[in-house]
Amino acid sequence: MPQLSDALKIGDIDIKNRIIMAPLTRMRSQQPGNIPYALNAEYYAQRAGAGLIISEATQISQQGQGYPGTPGIHSAEQVAGWKLVTDAVHKKGGKIVLQLWHVGRISHPSHQPGGGAPVAPSAIIAKNSSTFTADWKETPILEPRALETAELPGIVNDYKNAAQNAKDAGFDGVEVHGANGYLLDEFLQDGSNKRSDNYGGSVENRARLLLEVVDAVVSVWGKGRVGVRLSPYGTFNDMHDSDPKALFSYVLEQLSARGIAYVHVIEPRSSGAGRADVKVDEVPSTSELFRSSFKGTFISAGGYEAENAKKVVAKGHADAIAFGRYYISNPDLAQRVIEGKALTPYNRATFYGGTEVGYTDYPFA
Repeated sequence: MPQLSDALKIGDIDIKNRIIMAPLTRMRSQQPGNIPYALNAEYYAQRAGAGLIISEATQISQQGQGYPGTPGIHSAEQVAGWKLVTDAVHKKGGKIVLQLWHVGRISHPSHQPGGGAPVAPSAIIAKNSSTFTADWKETPILEPRALETAELPGIVNDYKNAAQNAKDAGFDGVEVHGANGYLLDEFLQDGSNKRSDNYGGSVENRARLLLEVVDAVVSVWGKGRVGVRLSPYGTFNDMHDSDPKALFSYVLEQLSARGIAYVHVIEPRSSGAGRADVKVDEVPSTSELFRSSFKGTFISAGGYEAENAKKVVAKGHADAIAFGRYYISNPDLAQRVIEGKALTPYNRATFYGGTEVGYTDYPFA
């Protein structure tokens, strides 16, 4: 019976335990330039006891940015900044992959090149959703511009270039962010994708951009160092689909056929994506529903605590568990969970922006 403390081989990445640090947006990159720096390196190195660290979501291009203070991976300065982080994590014996991110419609003209409209598969506003302007003012989502078919190869190439930059920065692999209502998820789900070209309509067409991105990233890294994050049944950023089971079963089967290292699937019971502690009970378990559709390593995330994490791994519904918010307040979370030690509560007020407070000043057990 597998346990959280067991080692695991994820594709070509060997990890020391099955406790994963989930990607956590903290908005603390150095300005101007959205550049990781020494404080970020300290934060990640403190958490190197995780079997695998998945970095905070990192924009692949300026067009891909949606929030102030989030790091990029599209400039030489950003690559050098991330090298500080990967060196610090590796020095502590940890493994870290970079999450590749394009926010799509969840942006604001203040982040966009030339102040243009954010881009999306279709010109549909994300209702009851918000982001932040470049000067940290919360703002409702505006109507995005529908991408032209001819623009999509350029976006795929942005992902490929970002994957190469991540390699140059010393990461152990990359995760393609296909969840939480950002660009690739917007293409997947028919609530946000009303296109009539080869990227809209059927499940196969809506999955096309994600799969093209995965293929491009695999061409840089090899399949054994690439993962994908998905959020079936998630409602964050006004996401919905008419048949999530058919859609995500197809996507997972296609990813399985490509032999990528892992998929990282969010349980819909926890769909607030950091803005609030949202727990929804009347939803299916994505780990139970979709585990059989993917033959590689299956990482489950979303509202886990130590006991239910242990049970899910023991039952084989997931191979590893990603913890998010509790990794903010417990830099040694893996050790605490394995040894049954109490967890330090987190302070939501210090999640986004700032410096050391609520970032690198949480105690070790």
